[in-house]
Amino acid sequence: EKPFACAKCDKAFTKSDHLKGHERTHNGERPFACSKCDKAFTKSGNLKRHDRTHTGEKPFACSKCDKAFTQSGDLKIHERTHTGEKPFACFKCDQAFTRHTSLKTHKRTHTGEKPFVCPKCNKSFKTGPNLKAHERTHTGEKPFGCSHCEKAFNRREAICLQTMWQGIHRY
Repeated sequence: EKPFACAKCDKAFTKSDHLKGHERTHNGERPFACSKCDKAFTKSGNLKRHDRTHTGEKPFACSKCDKAFTQSGDLKIHERTHTGEKPFACFKCDQAFTRHTSLKTHKRTHTGEKPFVCPKCNKSFKTGPNLKAHERTHTGEKPFGCSHCEKAFNRREAICLQTMWQGIHRY
């Protein structure tokens, strides 16, 4: 039973403090501020997790290899690379995924949904990162520099292509 219901949406919670934390997503309140940068959070746990970006702490270590993570959920997803587990299956085809978000994005190949729209030209995209990369074509921003030459790119993947193609830039 979830007796604590949000007045602004259809979510409900088992504890009143969970509702209070959720309500901050509606009112914009972010009482947990980082002392090292200008970010603030709705929940103390989110601040604690963020703080690891400053300290470099990675308390969640994989027992099968030497990788470690800042969040337990990232470790769980990583462990699937060792087990081969893909618990998120597409109901329309045979593909399965290690992450729920990957399945959600994949489903758009079947529906044709492109919910991320460029405010400059109205071109739409299946993912937020693809929209962000596209927006750089309007601004000319190229934040990803090649370590082998002075060329810069608007997508991180282009740097990898440079290495893979033995010095031939593809973008």
